[in-house]
Amino acid sequence: MSVLIVDGANVVGSVPDGWWRDRRAAAERLRDLLARRERAEGEDVVLVVEGAARGVESVPGVRVDSAPGSGDDRIVELAASYAGRGCTVVTADRELRARVRAYGAQCVGPRAVRPEN
Repeated sequence: MSVLIVDGANVVGSVPDGWWRDRRAAAERLRDLLARRERAEGEDVVLVVEGAARGVESVPGVRVDSAPGSGDDRIVELAASYAGRGCTVVTADRELRARVRAYGAQCVGPRAVRPEN
């Protein structure tokens, strides 16, 4: 089993489409986009949200994880828990990439899940 962990704040913020007016709605749009995306057999998708986007509900195919504090810290915790089982983190945040790579995670940028960027 593999997991795709999506840094919601980073991916939402990668496109200047007015997301800042309603962060929760922007996170819901990303969640719905991820749910429609083709994925590998057995791949879990986890969307990590924080701040005003907390409380976004999970949908079939996408588990939403509301970080109790820093979204980056929660992503690192998740990457550590999936160490050695095929973890990919979607973010453009260089510091976060370095932190999750310490647990063997692969990293891709927002365009991997949001090609219109």
